[in-house]
Amino acid sequence: MSEKFECIVVGAGPAGIACAYELAKAGVKVLLLERGEYPGSKNVMGGVLYRQMMEDVIPEFYKEAPLERPIVEQRFMMMDKESALTFGYKGMEWGQEPYNNFTVLRAKFDQWFAQKAVDQGALLVNETVVLECIVEDGRVVGVRTDRPDGDLYADVVILADGVNSLLAKSLGFHREFRPDEVALATMEIIKLDRKIIEDRFNLEQDQGCTIELFGDATKGILGTGFLYTNKDTLSIGVGTLLSGLIKHKIKPYELLEYVKHHPMIRPYLQGGEPQEYLAHLIPEGGYYSMPKVVGDGVLVVGDAAQLVNAIHREGSNMAMTSGRLAAETVVKAKEEGDYSERVLDHYRKRLMDSFVGQDLKKYKDATHHFDRFPQYFDQYIPMMNRAASQMFTVDGSSKKEKQRKIWNEIGPVKEKLKIARDLYRAWKVMK
Repeated sequence: MSEKFECIVVGAGPAGIACAYELAKAGVKVLLLERGEYPGSKNVMGGVLYRQMMEDVIPEFYKEAPLERPIVEQRFMMMDKESALTFGYKGMEWGQEPYNNFTVLRAKFDQWFAQKAVDQGALLVNETVVLECIVEDGRVVGVRTDRPDGDLYADVVILADGVNSLLAKSLGFHREFRPDEVALATMEIIKLDRKIIEDRFNLEQDQGCTIELFGDATKGILGTGFLYTNKDTLSIGVGTLLSGLIKHKIKPYELLEYVKHHPMIRPYLQGGEPQEYLAHLIPEGGYYSMPKVVGDGVLVVGDAAQLVNAIHREGSNMAMTSGRLAAETVVKAKEEGDYSERVLDHYRKRLMDSFVGQDLKKYKDATHHFDRFPQYFDQYIPMMNRAASQMFTVDGSSKKEKQRKIWNEIGPVKEKLKIARDLYRAWKVMK
């Protein structure tokens, strides 16, 4: 451990492992540090892994990786207290190679992924906390760990240490994040017979389904719930902005219990046995919350760089892409023998030119907008449910009468204009 490395990667999540894998494959002497007992032991995500970004790292990984189910259906529930307006897409092409995405359990998948990096030549050291970066003459030259004689040196350090990156903060790359820039996700793994899962979700053998939950699933707070099918378990969870939890004085586990017992969700979980409970912070500030991601001898990737598309619930795919681009930049710097910010800035440029930067720019105002105007969740979704209930209830009234009643219940002209204005604003921040 006292020897110098060409690169040290701090954090064995999707971004850190992808980076270490690419570096080791390119012949770079890389050390991967993980504070948990093993990779994945402290990592939580909704449970969806997108194939293309992972395949950019390991082609045809799905033939051997510990995946749960390929997703053939994605549903969306706009929920009120006792109803849900549901839509989605189911495609059999997603159930065939090369697939679109999969459900995964991070404890299994991350261990497998990290072992692949080790097989390429990376050195993985678990149960090691990095306390700070070692800086000399304004340049990061290594890290200080909690191990005896724990100072480790490298030409470049990759910070993949998660949403509240204390290392990036200590370098002055970002400030303390506000409660409206960070979400707290709580999730429970529930064991259920695989045949029961397939029957309840209308799936054939080994097929998977995801359900995203909006509206009453979060009691109108900005956020989403989710229900994902694994082989013989279900992942049920909910994530909301910290600012919403604080404002409404709701505890995260109370919100999760509320979702589990919601009449639209309870039947899916019936007879299941709770196995594991997890909680994790998620960066949701988007484009405006991105910290500085490049310095002399240092790069920032994944959640530590705030790379999450909160609108589409994407994070792991962005993380892996950022890790891969960081690795390619380090290889370039090694060839030039220059790890200065000028050379390493190639990473930032490629990141912002990729789908990662483009999607963050596209939705840069979306999260802040919906947080500022909560009526989208606590007023308009219930309104949609009431309208659907009236239209689909056969009670002898004509459809024209029903439409007139729904229109009148919206309120006076002033209220209708307000809704139209809100819909236009939503379109503008999403287009």
